[in-house]
Amino acid sequence: MKTDKKIGFIGAGNMARAIIGGVIKSGYVCPSCIKASDINAEELKKYAEKTGITAVYDNVALTRECDIIVLSVKPNVLLGVLEEIKEEAAEKTVISIVAGASIDKIKKILGSRCKIIRTMPNTPAMVSEGMTVLCYSENIETEDKEFAEGIFKSVGKVQVMEEKYLNSVIALTSSSPAYFFVMLEAMADGAVRSGIPRNIAYEMAAQAMLGSAKMLLDTKKHPGELKDMVCSPAGTTIEAVAELEKSGFRNAVIEAMKACTQKADNM
Repeated sequence: MKTDKKIGFIGAGNMARAIIGGVIKSGYVCPSCIKASDINAEELKKYAEKTGITAVYDNVALTRECDIIVLSVKPNVLLGVLEEIKEEAAEKTVISIVAGASIDKIKKILGSRCKIIRTMPNTPAMVSEGMTVLCYSENIETEDKEFAEGIFKSVGKVQVMEEKYLNSVIALTSSSPAYFFVMLEAMADGAVRSGIPRNIAYEMAAQAMLGSAKMLLDTKKHPGELKDMVCSPAGTTIEAVAELEKSGFRNAVIEAMKACTQKADNM
């Protein structure tokens, strides 16, 4: 389903580009309905020429011209941006992908009439395999919910949750692609150590991770059960698993997620 609403992105970094690329690829929003602003004017101009979206060099003008505003800036500049656009955004629908910025924090500046959708997407949206969590301010209308969910469904899967879970979601889905890439890089290093060419190692490791994730999603089996299916008695896999356990692999992941969530809580 296609929409003709005009959507404006304040901030055109990696996450914004993942969403923009995804909605254009899916056909949900056409390039002519997308506007973007960014602190790096030269890069924005190149990106706009490449994608067919409209570059806007004034956040206030962008807010005035668009139906939906997406806040995709760094947390440390959010307050300044909100102060800049507050008059134009007072009765708009605003989608925020800014980590650590609560609905109340945004409403304190934009006002109670502003409709806020807080989201936590992730970069796999770029390849239409994103996982996005959304939560809504109390005054959000059904039409706005459907539009926002349409944006993120066009680039992957969507889950609506209470806002109290959002900082934990950052560790679970928004930041986790980085964990997987670290693991993939380490697996490739291990393969290179054994003589396998690096480019082949990356491709094979990535396919193994992709297939494993699909097994879990399709079978709905417990990950421990799927792990046991690979671990034959006295086999090679159980040796590898034993080394991971010896090195504290499981606890390292849990502690990494805890650190990520605490950072979001403190923002």
